[in-house]
Amino acid sequence: MKRLELDDLPPKAAALLAACEPGEEIVLVQGGAVVGRLVGGAQAGPAETQADPAQMPEDRAKEIFEQFRSSVEDEF
Repeated sequence: MKRLELDDLPPKAAALLAACEPGEEIVLVQGGAVVGRLVGGAQAGPAETQADPAQMPEDRAKEIFEQFRSSVEDEF
């Protein structure tokens, strides 16, 4: 993951990025061409995994519980 310090940016750019609401999109343009997009949001959590349609609900519940238990153990 790349990191951008708002303190290193011009004030107008830093204010625009800091005011971005969750889900709001900022389009990065250079020379009239779109070179990137940023989507505002709260601090991202772990990426969600797509559930396997063949997986049994009990197995999925076990997997979710294990992830939760692991995150609690990591936190404390």
